[in-house]
Amino acid sequence: MDHQKNMDHQKTEAKTRQDIIDKRLLKAGWKVDEPSHVTSELDIWVGLPADVSTPQHEYQGHQYADYALLGEDGYPLAVVEAKKTSKDARIGQEQARQYADNIQKNSGKDMPFVFYTNGHDIYFWDTEKYPPRKIHGFPSRKDLERMLFLRKNEKPLSQELINKDISGRPYQIEAIKSVFEEIEKSKRKFLLVMATGTGKTRTCVSMIDVLMRANRAQRILFLVDRIALRNQGLDAFKEYLPNAPIWPKSGEKEILTDRRVYCSTYPTMLNIIEDVNCKLSPHFFDLIVADESHRSIYNTYKNIFDYFDAFQLGLTATPKDAIEHNTFGLFECEDGIPTFAYTYEEAVNNNPPYLSDFEVLRIKSKFQKEGIRKGSLSIAQQQKLLAEGKEPEEIDYEGTDLGVCRS
Repeated sequence: MDHQKNMDHQKTEAKTRQDIIDKRLLKAGWKVDEPSHVTSELDIWVGLPADVSTPQHEYQGHQYADYALLGEDGYPLAVVEAKKTSKDARIGQEQARQYADNIQKNSGKDMPFVFYTNGHDIYFWDTEKYPPRKIHGFPSRKDLERMLFLRKNEKPLSQELINKDISGRPYQIEAIKSVFEEIEKSKRKFLLVMATGTGKTRTCVSMIDVLMRANRAQRILFLVDRIALRNQGLDAFKEYLPNAPIWPKSGEKEILTDRRVYCSTYPTMLNIIEDVNCKLSPHFFDLIVADESHRSIYNTYKNIFDYFDAFQLGLTATPKDAIEHNTFGLFECEDGIPTFAYTYEEAVNNNPPYLSDFEVLRIKSKFQKEGIRKGSLSIAQQQKLLAEGKEPEEIDYEGTDLGVCRS
């Protein structure tokens, strides 16, 4: 009876693999029937001794990874543990980690990335850097190779790397340092609250400059909610990162995959990822920046953040006590505390001030002072009123009446 249950379990799991997981791997570019791409039931020796001359019968046993996703050199870039759809994918977490550990121990090479799935839910675990997280879809071979390159070649994030010509003010440097400290704690979401005029975009570009040079990010998505703001972002990147290929250049409509910095409105990017022939995998970007993040990142546009697996940085000038709770939740700010905040008051009160305080002036126009009557109208204006069936003599407004809205 137990044997029959085990056979039924294997059939159910095999059906999940064939009907769902194989197709999702294929969508990411993995040819599941091509041995140079994917190995099914990868045989992994357990307890490989230090003395490789030890007879195989003295090894502790075998494990079989459901899938091994191979690099160009045939070495597993990642392992995938599959569970049937009725099971929680997370029960395969430890099993998948053991596969990766043993592959690395047996080869002395890089630690493979870890995935576990029930077909519907997919979890990704870079065991050397971050806790497991749920993702939208599998990465391509190029994605995994880029991620491995970044992991092997990353440099420490230090204040000394910050280009003071881009962001030289103390609070801008402090903002960047605050994000770097969170990255080193394995955090992936950040929120900067900085008053209008204090240089949010410059601070962001300067941070991106360091992340690129430290091999922490290669591809950046800068999201805005208006074309005018997209153009401002493009100008900033062109000025401060002149060597980073940018999309779009003048006249470019179709998305291209050979750039480093992408500036887009929310609707444009949403249309790109919802296209059935989408060129961008869920792992295409390493960092997504949401400019003025309090305005457009909820409801439909949140799908962009759910689709891409990347660092997420929110920028806003909204005072922190006026930011909606869901903004803090989206960027995982505990107790409503942003990663960094620099207020209008701090900028005004700095010595010397970075911003000038404003004064409210009450100004009355000529019409508000004198009102509007027939005598103040030109002949042309009176003729226009007559043509509209109105009597100029009936025009009699006091200045206090102007600007008052009556329902």
